[in-house]
Amino acid sequence: MNISTSKIIKDWVPNNSKVIDFGCGDGSLLKDLINEKNACGYGVEIDLKKIQECVVKGLSVIQKDIDEGIQDFESSNFDVAIMASSIQCLRNPHMALRRMLRLSKQCIVTLPNLGFWKCRLHLASGKMPVTPNLPSSWYETKNLHLCTIKDFEKLCEDEGFAINKRLFLNDNGVKGLLSSLSPNLFASEGIYLLAKK
Repeated sequence: MNISTSKIIKDWVPNNSKVIDFGCGDGSLLKDLINEKNACGYGVEIDLKKIQECVVKGLSVIQKDIDEGIQDFESSNFDVAIMASSIQCLRNPHMALRRMLRLSKQCIVTLPNLGFWKCRLHLASGKMPVTPNLPSSWYETKNLHLCTIKDFEKLCEDEGFAINKRLFLNDNGVKGLLSSLSPNLFASEGIYLLAKK
């Protein structure tokens, strides 16, 4: 996760929130939220090495596959659920979003945009894209369901999710004029704050 994405997520999380981070990685974002926003934070991660890094940071984290693990938290009452750069790796991303919005008031989702112009050039040349937000070759990637900005927003519309905020970053990880005006073509990454309607 780049610095801009991390900062935007932190800006969107209210102080003193109860937060759960699905696919928390090494726990850097969660640790920042605890330190900077006085959040009560929990992490979910599948990679044992990353879990160990979270434990070293003093974080509460459990090892779970997100596809199977979200329902384990549905009796909890979180203020914010976070899924940064993980939704495209899930078998059932629409089900994950439904479950996230049952266990929290709102959720923050970030995703790489397959409609980004550099991805389109790769595909037009007959190759799967490799970009800063899609860094792995097709045979190494964990991505199962890549989508475009338009695809994701259509999913939100179909599922009845309210998009309370959205920001689009270019491949330098910053908000730019072109990525704001035509995100499906010029945004490398989308960041969304979702809630139930």
